[in-house]
Amino acid sequence: MNTAAQSERPRPLLSVIVPVYNEVATIAEILRRVAATPVDKEIVVVDDCSTDGTPDEIGKLGISNLRLVRHETNRGKGAAVRTGFKEARGRVIVIQDADLEYDPDNYEQLLDPILQDKADVVYGSRFLGGPHRVLYFWHYVANRGLTLLSNALSNLNLSDMETGHKVFRSEVVKDLELKENGFGIEPELTQKIARRRWRIYEVPISYYGRTYEEGKKIRLRDAFRAVWCLVRYAMAD
Repeated sequence: MNTAAQSERPRPLLSVIVPVYNEVATIAEILRRVAATPVDKEIVVVDDCSTDGTPDEIGKLGISNLRLVRHETNRGKGAAVRTGFKEARGRVIVIQDADLEYDPDNYEQLLDPILQDKADVVYGSRFLGGPHRVLYFWHYVANRGLTLLSNALSNLNLSDMETGHKVFRSEVVKDLELKENGFGIEPELTQKIARRRWRIYEVPISYYGRTYEEGKKIRLRDAFRAVWCLVRYAMAD
């Protein structure tokens, strides 16, 4: 891409970062929903070396404000998010999973505290009363336990540290030196943001969780990694 031409484009309000790995069944639908949201935006899809035809499916969509960046090897969600942050040009950045669990219709309430200059970071909480699919009890217990540990280490009072819907002013993520390649990116982000004392808000969001049969990827080992990351990044960068 011509970098000079890219720099001449007006800077969009929102960069939507979509980390993708083998999501051929849902990628077209989620990108259509993102594109339909009534906000000035760019869409940055980071394909983490999918093997199921996901990039080909993206290429069929013809969405004009979409850029596809591809990893040559599978590196993990955290690595894809970091790549997306580097590519983002928007004044505000949102992470959008590709599996239809998180609804782009949440963007309006997620952006509102930042646009009112009340927040630098907004977390979309699955536990503050929005509609959600009822699924796994032990996932709920793990989420609440990790959030409790995160709050104890950071002195925050979040209700949902592990949420996939996080929104940031661009200067927030540009200030962070992130290291995690996998799902540990969520606790790493939270602890590093807390250490820098950025203003954090939470808003309720709708959430439509999926089952393992439907392609859910997070596993028990990721919870143990999250505990390690919380302690590690609470102590030092």
